[in-house]
Amino acid sequence: MKKSRFLHYAFLQKSLAVGLAVLGTAATVVVMRAQDPQAAPGGAKSTDAAKKGGRGGGGKGPPRTGVSTPGVRREMSALTPIATFPVEGNPDWQVTSEDAEWVTSGSKNTVTRLDPKTNMVAAVVTVPSPCSGLAFGFGSIWSPNCKPRGETTVTPTVSRIDIKTNMVVATIPVGPVQGEGGIAASPDGVWLVTDAKGVLSKIDPKTNKVVAEVTVPAGSAGVTYGEGYVWVSSPMANMMTAVDSKTNKVVYSVPVGPGPRFVTTGAGSAWSFNQGDGTVSRIDAKTGKLIVNIETGCPGGGGELAFGEGYVWATNSQIPITQIDPKTNAVVKQWFGPGGDSLRIAFGSIFLSNLSLHTVTRYDVKQP
Repeated sequence: MKKSRFLHYAFLQKSLAVGLAVLGTAATVVVMRAQDPQAAPGGAKSTDAAKKGGRGGGGKGPPRTGVSTPGVRREMSALTPIATFPVEGNPDWQVTSEDAEWVTSGSKNTVTRLDPKTNMVAAVVTVPSPCSGLAFGFGSIWSPNCKPRGETTVTPTVSRIDIKTNMVVATIPVGPVQGEGGIAASPDGVWLVTDAKGVLSKIDPKTNKVVAEVTVPAGSAGVTYGEGYVWVSSPMANMMTAVDSKTNKVVYSVPVGPGPRFVTTGAGSAWSFNQGDGTVSRIDAKTGKLIVNIETGCPGGGGELAFGEGYVWATNSQIPITQIDPKTNAVVKQWFGPGGDSLRIAFGSIFLSNLSLHTVTRYDVKQP
């Protein structure tokens, strides 16, 4: 059942890619993906289709050339892993807790706990259909669950996993509207977009119920918390929205690059990875002003963005690791090769999801 549904999705993605190539506009790519309430069955990002010959990595969409700055390009084959974690299915979205790294597998309906001390899989937790990111907060991992493609009786939910017991302790009857989205924990709640019309919902961890709804641009997707605000990306509106988690009010609405989806915070800024042209937009968190759009040479579907060790890190198929220095607003290192589905910087390491290889690979963050 899972396999046939996955192959059907890959065929649809490939057909869509051919049509989009004829139209020949990156803007069309962004709009059509944003309107799709689920980027892939089981929450796998579009890089999965790319590995099956689809638009993202099959040469049908905008080319991923990286940047041309001398001395920046590197090859993944030159990196020596600290550890490789086997994760059944399609390891993808990640989040970090105090003593573990966590990763979803949409095709297996699991969230896997990785132990950085032993470099072993510590636990595997079953959830309905993980997608649209992971969040850590209030002693729990929060896993959004999409409605599987073709299912009519299943509703989206959020699974709450207790990090002490590695068990689902609550299922919240509200969930994501996009497979490529996000979820975040602020000091007073858990946030995700729950309506394609533009509804950002706040879950109270004391009651596991939605206690507030904030109007954001239609088609909003990515969500993160940092630098004092909840930040929401809107691929359809080319916009980043900052929300005050205490007042539940919109503070800033900031135009950014085309098709912003994945978001992170750090160095006094909010950052968006823009699928339309592969730029990373930087917003001053204090003023709500766009500082710069940074070229990465990584346009198209899929990807992820993270902050750690003083740098911004982007990933995408074909170019799994792109390192951006906030001091210069420029790409300083970029690795080409396999992988590129999600990444996190934690425990002095880069944790890179390799969807098609069924692994998460750990590298020293101070790699050459």
